[in-house]
Amino acid sequence: MESYDNEESAPPSPKRKAGFFSKIGGGALMFAALIHVIGLIGGGFWIFQITREPEKKVDFMPPGGGGGERGAEHQVQQKKRAQITPTANAKRVFAEGATASYAIPEQGDNFGEMSTLSSLSGGGMSGGLGGAGSGSGFGKGAGAGGGLGAGGGAGKLFGLIPETMRKRCSKEDRLARLAENGGTPACEEAVLKALRWLKSTQNPDGSWGKSQNAAMTGFALLAYFGHCETPVSEEFGDSCMKGIVYLVNLGMKNDGKMADNFTANSWPYEHAVATYALGEATTFCKDLKVEVPSLPEVAEKAGQFIIDNQHKNGGWSYLYSTEGGHVDVSVSGWQLQALKACSHTEIKYKGLNSCITKGLAYLDSNQNDNGGYGYGDDFKGNPTKQPGSKLSYHTLTGVGMLCNQMWGKGARAEVRKASKYVLENTKFDYNGEFCDLYGHYYESQAMMQRGGDDWKQYNALFRDQVLNNQDVDGSWKFPGYGKPLRAAGDDFADKKAPNNRLYRTALCTLMLEVYYRFLNTDGGGKNRPGI
Repeated sequence: MESYDNEESAPPSPKRKAGFFSKIGGGALMFAALIHVIGLIGGGFWIFQITREPEKKVDFMPPGGGGGERGAEHQVQQKKRAQITPTANAKRVFAEGATASYAIPEQGDNFGEMSTLSSLSGGGMSGGLGGAGSGSGFGKGAGAGGGLGAGGGAGKLFGLIPETMRKRCSKEDRLARLAENGGTPACEEAVLKALRWLKSTQNPDGSWGKSQNAAMTGFALLAYFGHCETPVSEEFGDSCMKGIVYLVNLGMKNDGKMADNFTANSWPYEHAVATYALGEATTFCKDLKVEVPSLPEVAEKAGQFIIDNQHKNGGWSYLYSTEGGHVDVSVSGWQLQALKACSHTEIKYKGLNSCITKGLAYLDSNQNDNGGYGYGDDFKGNPTKQPGSKLSYHTLTGVGMLCNQMWGKGARAEVRKASKYVLENTKFDYNGEFCDLYGHYYESQAMMQRGGDDWKQYNALFRDQVLNNQDVDGSWKFPGYGKPLRAAGDDFADKKAPNNRLYRTALCTLMLEVYYRFLNTDGGGKNRPGI
């Protein structure tokens, strides 16, 4: 057998010259570097996961503490909104087949607590409602400055909402103000019962009412907003959103005009009440980051329509005639309220300032020497000539007061005279001839802004009359008298009016929300609210 031991060895292969990278241990270095890179990437990803900013949610709590507001963080739960299908002839508000998702705050004692600018205590609100502040909400002058509540810091939400509106969104603040201003727990209970009744009577299309649905929907939404019930509210959110969408659809269909029948004398009332609600809806939804397509567009068109169709005498007429026609204090008052709500939005309205100046001048031109505001030029001097021949009282005095206060003119002599006239002459008997809820809707707000002894006297007159006549279902009973002595707005006491219960309930609810709703800021000079 041939032996391998004797096999001739092959000549050795020539050695390959090592490169610089190999000389420094390139292979091992590459492997180590790769391991480190992988480790760094993994570590960076882990760090990013635990340190990245959490997803933003609707948060009703301010970033800082202070005053009576608690700093506990609110959990936010997600809730799918059912699809709301717009009318066939209107521009689509929501895409067909789409759903919207909003963060819904959980109910609790701290629901909706907002930051404020100063404390509830000290100095009788120190430049607060009706104090000596410059006014951050409704107009300038002796309005609500920085004294409207507890806590410090601007807050994450409602920072753009005028403080006089924002305060209603803190349950703690709301209840404190209810007590401070002469309200009772029964007032809050009555409001909640009324809102639940409103929710139960909403039409399938989101509207309210059996006719004049634009106005009735506007009234219901204003009652919701007065208690800070918005599209993100747990109990009333869906109902509120559906009502807003109904008005948006209506406005898109009619190029910003808020009514169904434009031949009826009353449609300027409808338009104004609905526009009032659209203005507040726009302000709330923007700050809540709730997007309702076309809402700002409709609010802009509706508000601008009021400005562009002011009567040449400064008031507003039936059918929005700019010359001739029937002009009165009642219809004009609603236009001025609606424009105030519109002014809180970021929408720029053309000619707004001059419009308001002329509008207030028109109201004041209808003030009697005794301080009362008449129905119109023909009735200024003698209230017995107003509709309702027995009338011996200027029942629209609250209109003149409130509109001046809303627009920062609460310290005017006209308002002081009107307040004196109310205190000396007004009467309220829910089941008698003096059951004019329309007049007292205005007077309750105007006298609240007067504050002090003026408000205490008026509050004692109206509060229990309203509370004691709520029905068990949350609505308000039919007044126990025929036609009330009034100058306008008697449908609440007309059994033939299809919306009499709804209208009555909305007015009474808004009256009981006066303790915290704060539609205006002027206390009116020396009589500052002691709150």
